[in-house]
Formats: sequence, structure tokens, C-alpha cells
Amino acid sequence: MTLLFVYLGLTVLGDLAAYFLGLIVERQWGSAASLWVFLTLYFLFLWLAWIIAVWLTNPKAVSTEQAPVLSPSDTLRPP
Repeated sequence: MTLLFVYLGLTVLGDLAAYFLGLIVERQWGSAASLWVFLTLYFLFLWLAWIIAVWLTNPKAVSTEQAPVLSPSDTLRPP
């Protein structure tokens, strides 16, 4: 569940960045360039948000002691 919330938060931040960068491009070079910039950044941020969210929520490696391995002859011994 944490992964989902982190992804949504990063996606919202990425969408805002794409919007404002698209707005800056629109004022400088026009709406056609702005559309390309916005769409490219939008999908790039969706992908990056997923990669970063998975990296941030990756569980730490847990050191587990190995259980003793039983051979089939150990399980067939009479009581």
C-alpha cells in the first residue's frame, strides 16, 4: 500500500512539473512545441515515478537463518 501512495505523490509532483514546464515553453515558442514538451514529460514522469517509488519502498534485505534441511530418511523414522 505504501508503494501506491509514494507513486501517487511522485506522479502528482511530476504532473505539476510537466505542466509548468509546458507553460514556460508555450510562452516562449508557442502551443505546438508546448504540447510536445508536456506529453513527453508527462509520460517520462509516469515512468520515472514508478521506478523511484519501487526503489524507495524496496524492503530491506532480511537476514534469515536457514532452517535445517531434512532428508527423506529423517521424516520416515519410526517414533
